[in-house]
Amino acid sequence: MFAASLYIIVCSARNRARARLRRLREPRYFIGAIVGAAYMYFSFFGRLRSARSSAARDSARARGTGDPALAAGPALVAAGPALAGISLLVVTVVSWLAPFDSGLLDFSDAEVEFLFPAPVSRRQLLIHRMLRSQIGLLFGAIILGIAVPSPYGFGRLRMGVAMWFLLVTGKVYFTGVSLARARLRSASARTRRVAWLPVAVLTAAIAIVASAIARAFLAAPPSSVRRALQLLSEVSLQPLPRIVLWPFAAITSPLFLSSAPAGAYLAALAGSAVVLALSTAWVLKSDEAFQDAAAEAAQRRKRQPQGQLAVSYRTRSAGWTLAPTGRPEAAFAWKAAMQTLRVVDKRGLARFVAILFVLTLAATSVGREGPAATLGAFAIAAALFAILMAPQILRVDMRQDLRHLELLKTWPVKSSAVVRGELLWPGVFLTAIAWTMIAVAMTLSGTVMPKVGLGWRLGGGGAIAIVAPALVFAQLTIQNAVALVFPAWVPLGNQRPRGLDAMGQRLIMLGGTWLSLVVMALPGALAGAIIWYALGRFLGPAVLVPAAAVCTVTIALEVLLATEALGPAYEQLDLMAVERDEQ
Repeated sequence: MFAASLYIIVCSARNRARARLRRLREPRYFIGAIVGAAYMYFSFFGRLRSARSSAARDSARARGTGDPALAAGPALVAAGPALAGISLLVVTVVSWLAPFDSGLLDFSDAEVEFLFPAPVSRRQLLIHRMLRSQIGLLFGAIILGIAVPSPYGFGRLRMGVAMWFLLVTGKVYFTGVSLARARLRSASARTRRVAWLPVAVLTAAIAIVASAIARAFLAAPPSSVRRALQLLSEVSLQPLPRIVLWPFAAITSPLFLSSAPAGAYLAALAGSAVVLALSTAWVLKSDEAFQDAAAEAAQRRKRQPQGQLAVSYRTRSAGWTLAPTGRPEAAFAWKAAMQTLRVVDKRGLARFVAILFVLTLAATSVGREGPAATLGAFAIAAALFAILMAPQILRVDMRQDLRHLELLKTWPVKSSAVVRGELLWPGVFLTAIAWTMIAVAMTLSGTVMPKVGLGWRLGGGGAIAIVAPALVFAQLTIQNAVALVFPAWVPLGNQRPRGLDAMGQRLIMLGGTWLSLVVMALPGALAGAIIWYALGRFLGPAVLVPAAAVCTVTIALEVLLATEALGPAYEQLDLMAVERDEQ
């Protein structure tokens, strides 16, 4: 079976490479491949030339100036495995609660038809799936090894090997979790008791570590994030937590020893190999649940449209009834809102908002270097992400509804109203998220930007809140315009094409969207600048608010005109121009 698995892997990889090379005949894939290759070169390989010189400069600066930030490398290396081990323990617990199963159990239709009836054991099928997953894991380890800044290529090789051990162990362990969850549903009481054993062990482990951390934090409450990390490192060195955290620290310790002596690195790598072997043995011992778990994965795969990610919709009352009369845009907004609310649990969303509110209130009482600054910085980053990146990720608009274009074209709705309706819900949803993050950031702005006056903080936050919906709707307009004018460039629904050419296409879309956003925002920015120049001396920082309002109104008019202009493009869109899925 091992030789047969290698044969299947080699043939599949060869055929996949041929298919990727064959589609380079199309200009969009060829251009995307060029952009993707250039990005890979300048992002990773182009930095190799400057890595050695920058490392030498940092080392000389640390020796010459005694800068603790530059000379803290050994301390970070010593504490890194323990902190990474605690983080990995948390991830391990979360993996049991994840609402999806391991990809190793997701067999293709050909594998189900030919391998399941074949005279091979379940363990051999598991080993076959583990071997098939190695190509993707090796590629990911190579990319991560290259991405890590290191002055020497040998250090990158060490990092890649350590990352491969981590990725393989994680893949194998999550497969064991999926099999154990399948055994928990077994009709046999003995099988269920055996399946509960790893859950009990993990619960005891998290209880031991959590109690030790709680005692340490209660005895000496940390005044900063740095002190909190030091306490976590000290907890990991205590006898009982150290034993509990050994598997997690062992699998991560080689990541911090890429420049250590060969003996220390190989010893750490041996520990990672032991953890990997134990995880593999656990999975192979759970092979009796393999067929049931694989059958469930196959059934889900059959119900899932080809080339798309599975989305779980639940029928429940959303509390919003569509009025029988009104603007047609409201019908599209209602449709997208119902689609979102049937995926996202409203109670879970309410709990998240409540937790965020409580954390914000608690963080306001902590000093500048404490959780308040961390939460404030996170809120600023989240707000910027919601404004500048999320419109390209959330696809509950024309990019998703192009799959049903033949149905949409039968509706007696004005084409421009269809375009505006597709933009309405994602724009409102992302604006609400951005406003929430901006409110948190403004509440904690004094800890994040203590040198900025209150007036400028309030004026700047208010201006960003005013201009946020304009930027969100502008990007959604650009994305939907591309979907209508160049539908073949837009993946439908939740499709995520893979490959260097697909990555290049996404980079082209990202750059084109931001460039178009700058062009759309330029008239509004000029109008806002005029307001700033005229009223700045009288209003001070408050002038940011009317300037942002003028900018928002200008961009809103552009969005309205763009949706009217996209109406004919929607009417002329050919059903055959939409690429349904990626084979």
